[in-house]
Amino acid sequence: MAIAEPITQIAPDEPKLEEMEIIYQRPEAVAETYTHYCPGCTHGIIHRLVGEVIDELGVRERTIGVSPVGCAVFAYRYFNTDGVEAAHGRAPAMATGIKRAAPDKVVFTYQGDGDLASIGGNEILHACARGENITVIFVNNAVYGMTGGQMAPTTLPGMVTTSSPYGRDVKLQGAPIHITEMLAMMPGVAYAVRRSTHSVAEIRKTKKAIKLAFEAQLKGLGLGLVEVLSTCPTNWRLDPNESLNFIRDNMVPIYPPGDFKVHDELKKRR
Repeated sequence: MAIAEPITQIAPDEPKLEEMEIIYQRPEAVAETYTHYCPGCTHGIIHRLVGEVIDELGVRERTIGVSPVGCAVFAYRYFNTDGVEAAHGRAPAMATGIKRAAPDKVVFTYQGDGDLASIGGNEILHACARGENITVIFVNNAVYGMTGGQMAPTTLPGMVTTSSPYGRDVKLQGAPIHITEMLAMMPGVAYAVRRSTHSVAEIRKTKKAIKLAFEAQLKGLGLGLVEVLSTCPTNWRLDPNESLNFIRDNMVPIYPPGDFKVHDELKKRR
């Protein structure tokens, strides 16, 4: 019996590979590597948005990212830029030193709520007071992600965590801290907004905000801060789809997306 020869030619009506238009690919500023994030975690989406913005602004070769302690501790592995690792909560202080020593560099921090809003609260407060010309990406998933799902400064009222098994009691444990609204009052802040990742429309808005935060730095206007509501399926004990709904139904009412401070020079760019 004769063995049929394998088909090697492309059908005439199919476009050749070199004729296909590439409409979506990995940004140059995002490294080609495997992710360590849990399935459904939106850190990866936020990483991509930052990478796309860096590429579009044409600043990859002079960008330095500062990684935190927490789930994003390996952020420097994901960005195809220079990167450094800061002690827990100290990313704004390290970014300050880098920017002052090399003002031509584009410097950003990428921090979670435990890193920025808890142990790093003093660092970000005084960086804003000084008006440091850096960009801060603040990821809020309302829980300590890496260390086991304990209650964070951003944990919602009534939310169950490993350290608040009966739900966060505001009378005993205080209310969630609205970092972005608080920092927006500082004179050194040029841009302070909150966005989300729970839908495609919100993700698009998040990218625009990240771009404006970087543009604030490029224009020398002061500190730019973008808070991004993010998922934590593992510690929330939810599947990825349920996690997106949790942001929409539970986080957004407490942390409504919005603009809390926009420098006049950036308003025409929105």
